[in-house]
Amino acid sequence: MKQNIGTTDKVVRILVAIAIAVLYFTHQISGTVAVVLLVLAGVFILTSLISFCPLYLPFGISTRKKEK
Repeated sequence: MKQNIGTTDKVVRILVAIAIAVLYFTHQISGTVAVVLLVLAGVFILTSLISFCPLYLPFGISTRKKEK
């Protein structure tokens, strides 16, 4: 797996995941919507940790800075 997630992308993903968790634990979201968003938050955290997003691959997207 070639890393394709840059630092800014990681930070945004983690912040969105934290926001979803806060909404869930403060009971602002519930039910099916909460489950779907929590799964999405988990994916955001996982992809941030490994610096690879499989959805970027088919589109040739990379937010990582080019190495010299």
